Amino acid sequence: MRKFAMVAGFGLLAAACGGGEKAAEAPAAEAPAAAPAAAGATHDVNMVLEGTAYKYVPSELTIKAGDMVVFHNVSGGPHNVQFWADSIPAGSADALGLGMPDVMGPLAGPLLVEPNASYSITFANTPAGEYKFYCLPHLANKMVGKVTVAQ
Repeated sequence: MRKFAMVAGFGLLAAACGGGEKAAEAPAAEAPAAAPAAAGATHDVNMVLEGTAYKYVPSELTIKAGDMVVFHNVSGGPHNVQFWADSIPAGSADALGLGMPDVMGPLAGPLLVEPNASYSITFANTPAGEYKFYCLPHLANKMVGKVTVAQ
């Protein structure tokens, strides 16, 4: 038993030091898709935990088509931004989806786990109207918001 442990230990040491066959290199990962560049202004929204309240600050924002909204994971994460498909203007899901890179589902931005991580959504070619959203991990805590795209 003692010899087996020593042999296994030496095997691990050799592998850690580069012994054995060289592993095939993995192909380079493709760069994540980027949102279309914003043609207008950039707006910031913080995702926070204040006391016992999870919220977006500001929770309501009025922008113009072509503007970008950058969501920042400030505290209480992980957070994300997910739009209710039935509460955005009819026919706008495709345009909004094009402005959302790295989604985890339809109209669902990725989970921001790291502090100070951010996620940008470009509202290029989106029709005017209200775009209601929520944080999936904190929906039960009423972490909701609304972007109004004005003409």
